[in-house]
Amino acid sequence: MPGHRHFFGNAAIAEGRRDRPLRELRPDPGARLKVLKLRADGGARGNPGPAAVGVVIEDENGMPLRTFHRWLGTATNNQAEYEALIDGLKAVADWNPDRLEVYLDSKLVVEQVSGNWRVKEPELKQLHARATELLKQFGDRVSIRHVGRGENKIADKLVNMALDERVKKPRAPG
Repeated sequence: MPGHRHFFGNAAIAEGRRDRPLRELRPDPGARLKVLKLRADGGARGNPGPAAVGVVIEDENGMPLRTFHRWLGTATNNQAEYEALIDGLKAVADWNPDRLEVYLDSKLVVEQVSGNWRVKEPELKQLHARATELLKQFGDRVSIRHVGRGENKIADKLVNMALDERVKKPRAPG
């Protein structure tokens, strides 16, 4: 892309810690990408149970620019889905894209942040407010779409990586 450069730098994600280095493409300060794709997923083993988020930020051609996961502790599936969206929106803000396409496999979160469904659960109201506030910074430059889990595979794998790192697996007999 003419006039557009990326710098390699340290990211802060992995194993739920924000101090472990990870190589990522970072935007040239002041440069803008035309389109960014945000794929976010959250999950819990049990509901509530051990929970984590996974986020993938891609350029307009689907090239991953940044991936990360974060351990949440105990949360519901829906709380984890909201946390994933919030983490992703915070991460893409630095890029200041001309357009942001958000892909989530949680129909509930997509419909609630789009204003189509009410937020009934008290534990989701604050997360909903944070997510919608972050979405406002993109104005009409953002679109949110519900996708099947198959279109969110990498984010889903990141969730499971974070969970596998923290959740003890039962020992095999013997």
